[in-house]
Amino acid sequence: METVPDQATTVCPHCDRAIPAANIDLHSVHCLRKLEKCKVCGDMVPKQHAEDHYLNTHAPVACSLCSETMGRDILDIHKGENCPQRIVTCEFCEFPLPALDLAEHQEVCGNRTEMCHLCNKYVRLREINIHEVNCNRLEDNAAAGSSRDERPAERDESAPRRQQNEFSKSRLLITIAITGIAVILGSIFYPRKVEDSNVH
Repeated sequence: METVPDQATTVCPHCDRAIPAANIDLHSVHCLRKLEKCKVCGDMVPKQHAEDHYLNTHAPVACSLCSETMGRDILDIHKGENCPQRIVTCEFCEFPLPALDLAEHQEVCGNRTEMCHLCNKYVRLREINIHEVNCNRLEDNAAAGSSRDERPAERDESAPRRQQNEFSKSRLLITIAITGIAVILGSIFYPRKVEDSNVH
């Protein structure tokens, strides 16, 4: 079987491509007349589409969120990570808002308080995660210590004590409510007696 020797090539001065030497004259005429090298990426594009190629591939574009102009190649990164108008969520309330307003919102939102379900104390939202970790540790330590120290009889007595505390709290609330009603009724009737005594 005979091997065909490699065909000789010539580099086109216009597009820098290696062209078979037998076709270089025909290629050069076509290349010069029809193609143009993009000044940005170096690709050969048809002359009639050169402007469209630049506009669709390389021309700066405006961000649809903040109107800042930038290269098309960084637009997606800008919208996802840097745009001040991109929508982000508050870490405390998960409310969606523009990134530009996030710091101010979280400064206020993080200072709101919620009751810790472990110790029933009000804690700032910005500190609640650390508080719960510490609270869990304290509760675990207290539980481990009390289970070691308590005798069975003491464990049984703790339930009535809790009930007694709950009962005294409810009595206190009832007393406050009755006192409030008494004050309101007194303020209604006391001025009338004073007016009646002034008339006589």
